[in-house]
Amino acid sequence: MRKASRLFEIIQILRLARRPVTGAEIAGQLEVTVRSIYRDIAALQAMRVPIEGERGIGYILRPGFTLPPLMLSIEETEAIVLSLALLERTGDTGLKQAAKQVNRKIAAAVPEPLARIFSDNALHAWGTAAPAPEAIDLALVRRSIRDEQKLALDYRDELGRATERTIRPIALIYYSATANIVAWCELRQAIRNFRADRVEHCEPVEEFFSGEGEKLRQLWVEGWQTGSGAAG
Repeated sequence: MRKASRLFEIIQILRLARRPVTGAEIAGQLEVTVRSIYRDIAALQAMRVPIEGERGIGYILRPGFTLPPLMLSIEETEAIVLSLALLERTGDTGLKQAAKQVNRKIAAAVPEPLARIFSDNALHAWGTAAPAPEAIDLALVRRSIRDEQKLALDYRDELGRATERTIRPIALIYYSATANIVAWCELRQAIRNFRADRVEHCEPVEEFFSGEGEKLRQLWVEGWQTGSGAAG
């Protein structure tokens, strides 16, 4: 998680808390070290965010501090809630957990009786849910797309042939059965699609393709018209 996002999340955690929250609890929620949280809280306090407390005891956000509201209409808010419900049908466990957190934040921010609509699950998305892939964390793929970082895959194609690939991930497509990673494959020297459920191992490579992501996505889109898209 980038520092800017982490600072925002710390404010949200403290804003929604009903008691002092320790650095260890915040670190556990954000999956970072406690030392990082201490540095982040010091940075927020330097920005005059009214956080009080100390290490080992816990932190609180003084009443009256709010982030700028999005000013969403009821219909816009309901659209977001229903979209979050649709994430339950993906196999991305990280996004499903994030969707639950967003729902809680929306319910905490809106007035009654609108909050009851969200807490009572009045809006539903129905259908088959895709299983989470066993050998790859889709949160890692999404992070690699954002950071333009290469991934190393052990991959088995539809015929059962095993290969090792280094890819430059540029997009992630969610289908009802699985998720597809769209990437530039350094082995094939072309855009390829990789089914997440056929990945047998995945880890980041300490190499980046900074500044290339948008151009590769344009190349991918151009392939839609020519029909040049191909499986891994």
